[in-house]
Amino acid sequence: MPFHTRLLGKDRMALFSFIHSLNTNFGTSIFEPVAKALASTNFQSALSQQVAGIQISSEAHNVIQNIMDNLATANSNPDKPIEIEALRAVCQQGQMRKVKLTKVDIKLIAHDGTIYLFDIKTAKPNAGGFKEFKRTLLEWVAAALADNPSANVQTIIAIPYNPYDPQPYNRWTMRGMLDLRNELKVAEEFWDFLGGQGTYQQLLDIFEHVGIELRPEIDEYFARYNQA
Repeated sequence: MPFHTRLLGKDRMALFSFIHSLNTNFGTSIFEPVAKALASTNFQSALSQQVAGIQISSEAHNVIQNIMDNLATANSNPDKPIEIEALRAVCQQGQMRKVKLTKVDIKLIAHDGTIYLFDIKTAKPNAGGFKEFKRTLLEWVAAALADNPSANVQTIIAIPYNPYDPQPYNRWTMRGMLDLRNELKVAEEFWDFLGGQGTYQQLLDIFEHVGIELRPEIDEYFARYNQA
């Protein structure tokens, strides 16, 4: 990026590249393994990068498309419990079609047998992306129920932190597509669900402590880019 470098300087560009790399890799390198480790103490099972299922019935495909069409045209509001039961009713009807779905970032099984499938997203997803997020959540339900029609399965979008803090997370971009009560957990809602009340604040304190410990090493790294 020669124009950017000459305009801003090597030190600022190095910082920009470093932060961009962190943003890109935090999900798989930090958020997923930390979520898995936290949940393993409170859930029967906690796994990352899992497959929700390998097949969906043709009738379930039709129900998913019908739900998506009604949401897109605002003919109905998202209601996850109703949507799940609609998929349960047809989860093994018609032709069973093999599918290759988006992998589940975090799969939890609670002690009561409830299955939680999480899709971890960046803090500011593109508003237009929520349509595909919704389809993914519905497909995960259909695939899980195809394997076990009586399963209690919940599929959820997780956003690890609130970029608007201390203001509430701006959820309006999702309203009309996601059931905000049942399909979304942001910041404290997500981390405290995994590890118990107060987990989110403890995580922030840990990151601050590590940052203080690494400060000399980080400063030394960026010093090489400082311009006279």
